[in-house]
Amino acid sequence: MKKLRNPLLIGILLVVADSFFFSLMTAMVRLSGDLPTMEKAFFRNFIASIVSVIALLRSKEKFHVRQGSLPSLFLRAIFGSLGLICNFWAIDHIGLADANILNKMSPFFAILFSIPILQEVPNLVEIVTVIIAFFGAAFVVKPTMGAAMLPAMVGLLSGCGAGIAYTFVRKLGKMGERGPVIVAFFSIFSCLLTLPFMIADFVPMTLSQLICLLLSGVFAAGGQFTITAAYRFAPAKTISVFDYSQVMFASLWGFLFLALVRKRVDKQ
Repeated sequence: MKKLRNPLLIGILLVVADSFFFSLMTAMVRLSGDLPTMEKAFFRNFIASIVSVIALLRSKEKFHVRQGSLPSLFLRAIFGSLGLICNFWAIDHIGLADANILNKMSPFFAILFSIPILQEVPNLVEIVTVIIAFFGAAFVVKPTMGAAMLPAMVGLLSGCGAGIAYTFVRKLGKMGERGPVIVAFFSIFSCLLTLPFMIADFVPMTLSQLICLLLSGVFAAGGQFTITAAYRFAPAKTISVFDYSQVMFASLWGFLFLALVRKRVDKQ
């Protein structure tokens, strides 16, 4: 039982869980087909907004925000939204696994920005471990092969935004801010940011596309709550390397789901 109370172990398990949820989210986004990026981004956060607001309504403190948290909440929301939009755009323009491996540059940026923001300096072993994990995954997925420069750069930018956002999640956790507050603030901010663009460029959806986007929101909510909890238990410099498990999950879903879609299209 003592091992279950180990903050590092819990943080690692939560990061793997978040990778599982986010990999399913990206698969659903890809399966939703040819829809505008902002439309997909809105629905991705819509479910998380509802879930987090309900969680806050049922809590004792309701919507109370810790003193001094607002600047970090805004920065988490801004960089998180940037990373999200860039990731969704990249998913539509390069391979699913390719987009995920570029997004998984986030551990590098999380470690880099943890130094000035959190004063958490990684040791040599942690730095080498992250570098080996990244190049190992990149060697398997080969994100640069056949990928145009612009989609690759946008995918890389998504990793930068996510890494900085996770750093502020860790900072908010150390400040004692509640997980549902962090998730609600980001989700609502992102919905409000993407809503005008979605309305201006709205494309009617089929039932299957709507289901895929709603499922992407469900899986995104699971990912947001687990990643928010993970960085409350352990520092980014220690657990971020396990975020590369998303590449493995994404490759699996890409093989199973997307291959199935191609077979259905060929039959038609």
